[in-house]
Amino acid sequence: MKTQYTAQEALQKLKEGNRQYIDSERNPGDISRHIREETYAHGQHPYATVIACSDSREIPEAIFSAGIGEIFTIRVAGNVIDASQLGSIEYAAEHLHVPLTVVLGHTNCGAVEAASQGHLEGYAGTLTKDIYKAIKGEPDLTAASRRNVLYQLEKIRTAFAGKCCFKAIGALYHIESGIVEWLED
Repeated sequence: MKTQYTAQEALQKLKEGNRQYIDSERNPGDISRHIREETYAHGQHPYATVIACSDSREIPEAIFSAGIGEIFTIRVAGNVIDASQLGSIEYAAEHLHVPLTVVLGHTNCGAVEAASQGHLEGYAGTLTKDIYKAIKGEPDLTAASRRNVLYQLEKIRTAFAGKCCFKAIGALYHIESGIVEWLED
């Protein structure tokens, strides 16, 4: 397993993994005893950080045909970025030398739908209020999910402007087809 990637190499690896996933019946990522022992003994060397929604239909390791130690995954409903997610991104970039961060939204996102319907109360309201700001009244849920990804991505770029050496991009996973739409290259 290669341990050092450039942001462009990491992006290409994600794209190739998604192409492989679209027609797969099983995740081809390495989850063997060997890789568990290898990462235990020598640590993890992920090539990408992926901030994904908690939705059980959006599994970054599967979507990108990745195995143990390849993707540093952060999951939160609506792929919302706050201080905890920024801390995890910073850890991945500075301590694990991960060159690429991806904000991965998805179609049919319940958190985006809740925000669009004005469900802004309770603990979930901390998420939906932020998404509500991002979607700006967009009635189409897929377009709203794209807006949310770009809004969350901008938070990352603002927080780390001039501070870290990683590339940050956005993507939208289409749960109906398995295809990842890259919002920026």
